[in-house]
Amino acid sequence: MAVPAWLSDAVMYQIYPQSYADSNGDGIGDLNGVESKLDYLAWLGVNTIWLNPCFASPMRDAGYDVADYYAIDPRYGSRDDLAKLVDSASRKGIRVLLDLVAGHTSDQHEWFVRSADDPADHRYVWADRQAPGFQPSPGRREGFYLPNFFPVQPALNFGYGRMDPDEPWRQPVDAPGPVENRQALRDIMNFWLETGVAGFRVDMASSLVKDDPGKKETAALWRELRGWLDHAHPEAALFSEWAQPQVSVPAGFHADFFLHFGSSQAYRSLFHNGVVYDSTYRTRPCFFDPSGAGSVFDFLAEWATATSVIGDGGHIVLPTANHDFPRLVAGVRNADHARAAMVFILTWPTLPAIYYGDEIGMQYQPGLPDLEGSVLGGIRAGYNRAGSRTPMQWEKADPEVTYLPPDPSPTRPNVADQRQDPGSLLNLVRELIALRKSEPAFGPSGAIEILNPGYPFVYRRGGKYTVAVNPAFESFTTDIPVPGTQVLGRGVTVDDGRLRIEGFSYAVFAD
Repeated sequence: MAVPAWLSDAVMYQIYPQSYADSNGDGIGDLNGVESKLDYLAWLGVNTIWLNPCFASPMRDAGYDVADYYAIDPRYGSRDDLAKLVDSASRKGIRVLLDLVAGHTSDQHEWFVRSADDPADHRYVWADRQAPGFQPSPGRREGFYLPNFFPVQPALNFGYGRMDPDEPWRQPVDAPGPVENRQALRDIMNFWLETGVAGFRVDMASSLVKDDPGKKETAALWRELRGWLDHAHPEAALFSEWAQPQVSVPAGFHADFFLHFGSSQAYRSLFHNGVVYDSTYRTRPCFFDPSGAGSVFDFLAEWATATSVIGDGGHIVLPTANHDFPRLVAGVRNADHARAAMVFILTWPTLPAIYYGDEIGMQYQPGLPDLEGSVLGGIRAGYNRAGSRTPMQWEKADPEVTYLPPDPSPTRPNVADQRQDPGSLLNLVRELIALRKSEPAFGPSGAIEILNPGYPFVYRRGGKYTVAVNPAFESFTTDIPVPGTQVLGRGVTVDDGRLRIEGFSYAVFAD
């Protein structure tokens, strides 16, 4: 299966639309607001934006409860506004990805309303008794439905990987309901791709087929869709929320993210500091922790495994954060500490994804109200995702978006001030993106040689550049030879061939 060539050069930027930019003064970010910031994004150097869900929704889970896949929610604008955004972005060399919620809908979607009244409808998973996790029918139909996340998010029926005589409601993947849902996914994707979007990030991509050992049937579903996509829209891209690239890419996706959740330790071992999101989730310090007590080996092992399986069949995405987990700047890790992390993310042979505001060091905000399902339940009960969804800080004054309270600090970072400061985090990110775009050595296919897998972390890219990052407070000196001249950096000196790097410092050298 071919991979669109443009993906190799992708620098992604995730936009939570209700928090980004408000064009009509109602306090909620919208698509025209995003369009008004395209010049900024082009200046920054990103060339691919991913919009969190903007489809019609009752917003019980901030848009991840879709009521109509073919309509834009009025808070964001209209289909014409999205078409205009896509066209304007294209003129600036920026592609637009939409967020596809594939596994469930809102309980207000017409499909579910109809299914809740019709015992012959099998678009959703229905049981004749209240099995664990099932919810009582809200309609004339007797029985109980299976939700995916919140009770207001009924799971679409894509079948089960194996049957169970104790659960006779289980249907195989080739039953009429699952077949109809697979066709619906294709129809939805086709509709938006024909408007000019570049592809989709697929929410909870691994969860469609239930009780699916080894995700065999789920992978078959996505490979079927990928086969159609390669024929009908060969330049379109599919990104998955799977967090196992070595599984999801062979299953049909062009790229997958290393993320906080699931069995993977790759992302957690780098960035999970345990302060604002369940310290038991990872008990050891992460590598980008000021203590200098972490290890990069968990990340390197998973990255090596994933890349060996994927080969040239797709990509791994390494994000700064996202809408579900704490920002890069959270707890004890401040914006100054985040510099080394940004250097790493933008020079490692993965696709980088910047969560809006991380480029200026926006901080996770604890203690916010539960808004539109932002507080999690289950094993992570009480964690509030709103802290990563606060308004983008464009100016020093209060943000124009009021969807959530802004960072109350009088010294909070903002775009306007940092654009004028050559030494700002924003200008560092811009410089790194420009370096990555101008030098194929920094792309996902550029060679990588690890020189020191510790503090400082030192590696070679493309046989031409040496990168050193020190996320710890302590300074270090190594005997690693560093040829050439320093392209960018701070706190680094080379004396008699010995590299000395201060705390929270970094450098890129060119031969």
